[in-house]
Amino acid sequence: MNEPLRYLVVATADAAGGAAARSARFGDKTLLWVPADQRLGRASRTAPGLLLVTQVGRSFQDDYPDVTPLLDHGRHLVISSADRPRRRSNHHWRIETLRPNTTVVDTPAAAAARVDPVVADLVGDVSTTSYQNDLTWLANLPTRHSLSTTFTQAMDFASDRMVALGYQVARMPITVGAGHSADLIGDRAGVGSSRQLVIVTAHLDSINIAGGPAAAAPGADDNGSGSAGVLELGRLLSTRSWQHDVRLILFGGEEEGLFGSKQYVAALPPAERARVRAVLNMDMIGTKNTATPGVLLEGAPVSSGQMADLSTAAATYTGLKVETSLNPFASDHVPFINAGIPAVLTIEGADSANGHIHSANDTLNFIDWSLATEILRMNIAALAGWLEPAAVHRRPQPAGSVVSWGPGRIDAFAVGTDSALHHKAFDGAWQDFESLGGVVLG
Repeated sequence: MNEPLRYLVVATADAAGGAAARSARFGDKTLLWVPADQRLGRASRTAPGLLLVTQVGRSFQDDYPDVTPLLDHGRHLVISSADRPRRRSNHHWRIETLRPNTTVVDTPAAAAARVDPVVADLVGDVSTTSYQNDLTWLANLPTRHSLSTTFTQAMDFASDRMVALGYQVARMPITVGAGHSADLIGDRAGVGSSRQLVIVTAHLDSINIAGGPAAAAPGADDNGSGSAGVLELGRLLSTRSWQHDVRLILFGGEEEGLFGSKQYVAALPPAERARVRAVLNMDMIGTKNTATPGVLLEGAPVSSGQMADLSTAAATYTGLKVETSLNPFASDHVPFINAGIPAVLTIEGADSANGHIHSANDTLNFIDWSLATEILRMNIAALAGWLEPAAVHRRPQPAGSVVSWGPGRIDAFAVGTDSALHHKAFDGAWQDFESLGGVVLG
C-alpha cells in the first residue's frame, strides 16, 4: 500500500529548489512530492497518492465535476488517489499512476532555422479562404457520425476534392461496433528512386455524446478543423513534386474508439510500415484557448525526431507557442505509435478549455481562423522537409533590365552611379534597392 505523501506545485523555474523531492513537469509548472513526514514548504498539502489523468477536452472534468484537480494543465490533470473513480478509463480519458521524475509536458526552446525560400513560398501559399470553405461545408452537415448517411456525404465531398487535386483515391471499409463505415485514402506518388511514405491524417467523424447518434453534431473543431486541414495540406502538396510518396487519410470511427486508424494500421503490410517516414495527425486545430496562440505536439520516443522538426518549423515560420508531450492518448496517432511507426498529433493548446466539443455547440462560431492557419503553416513546413522537394525552384537570371518570374512578382536591375549592379523587387509592394556589387563595364 502506498505511503501518504506531501506535494507542492511550483513554477518550473523554481523546481530546482526541491532537488530532494520527486517531480513531474507540466510545462511552466512542476509538481514536487516527498513522504508525508518530510517538509516541503508552507503551501504544501498531503494526499494518499497521485494520479495522472489524460483527457480529451474536458471529458474527465465533465464526468466528475466534484473532483478538484491538484494540478490542471488542460489535457493533463493530477488528482488525489482518494478521488480515483471506479472506471479506470474510457475512450475520452485515462487514469494512471503519476510516475516520479518525469516530464509530462515540455516547452522546448527550439531555435528558428535559416529560412528556406522554397519552404517559405509553400508556407506563404497556405490559404485561409480555401481552408475556411472546406471546413464550413463540413460543419454545415447536421452530423458526421460514422454510421450516418451524412458521414458518407462528407466522405464524398472530400473524395471529390482529392480526385480534383490528382490523388488516387480509395475507400477502406471498416467496422464501428456492429455497424459499417469507411476510411478515405488519397495517394500521390513521389518521383525519387527510393521512396519513403509520409502520411497526413485526421478523423472525419463527429459525435454528440449526450444526444446520441441522431443528434446534431457539427463537429467544427472536433474534427472538421483537422479534416479541412488534410484537404488544405493536400492541395498545397499537389502543387509541387516531391521525392517521397504522400498519403492523405480521413478516418471513420475515431470517436467510438479509434476504429478506423486501428483497422488501417492492422492491415498495413510490414513492407509498407517500414517505409513510413512520418505520420502527421491533426485533431482540433481551430480553437484559440489562450492569449498566445499555442499548439501541443504529442507523440512518443519513436517520433521525437518528427516532433523536433515541427518545433523548429513553428519557430521559423510561425508565432506559435509550442508544448510537447510523450504521453499519447485518444487520437489516430496512437495506433501508429503502438505499431512502432513515428506519428505526431498536432492539437490546439489548452484544449481542455474548449467545452463545446462532442455536442451541438461545436460550431464555426468558435473557430479561430488565424490559429488554424498558423498550425497549417507549421505543418506544411515540416512536411516539405520530410517529403523533400524533387527540384529546387530557382528564380531565373535576368535576361534584361526587368524580369517577371511569377504573377505579381517583378525584378528590376539597374547600374548605379557607383557602376555596381543594383536590384529592386516587387511582390505586391516595391522593396528598397539592394546592391549586388561588382562593376558593370560599358
